[in-house]
Amino acid sequence: MEMSLNPIALLVAALVSLPIGFVWYNPKVFGNAWMKAIGKTQEDLNKNSPNMILIFGLSLLFAFMIAMMLNVVVIHQNGLASVFQSPDLKGKSVQILIDGNVSDISNYFRTFGHGAFHGVLVSIFLALPIIAQSAVYERKSFKYIAISVGYWVVTLAIMGGIICMWK
Repeated sequence: MEMSLNPIALLVAALVSLPIGFVWYNPKVFGNAWMKAIGKTQEDLNKNSPNMILIFGLSLLFAFMIAMMLNVVVIHQNGLASVFQSPDLKGKSVQILIDGNVSDISNYFRTFGHGAFHGVLVSIFLALPIIAQSAVYERKSFKYIAISVGYWVVTLAIMGGIICMWK
């Protein structure tokens, strides 16, 4: 079994980060609270005519990189196949195990819910510590951490769900 990598699913997963961000950081949702938490106003953010194409382009690139990493996390069979394809494990019994079991389970746990679950875990155990550690040094508030991490919990759950279910 080879690693399951669906570039279309990865691109769609990356793309969903943008509309989620548009809603999440909308002034009527968390946008005003987030701006207050970072000590900025809408006018501050609009100063110097920011290059929105560059901002959204980089956001999409980073989201695609995250989707590639999530692919490994949400599709368990990728890791199992790579372990058994190690040059040190080329024995006949290993091949029987690969042929008999890995191919049989290649579609197990390939649901939106399963991928979303792992997306939430990644957000809690990876995004939260990264954001919180930076925020502590930058003297950002708990509100800032909660808003930023909340965005990633929702986004990574949806991205993980899309990647996992899309065969």
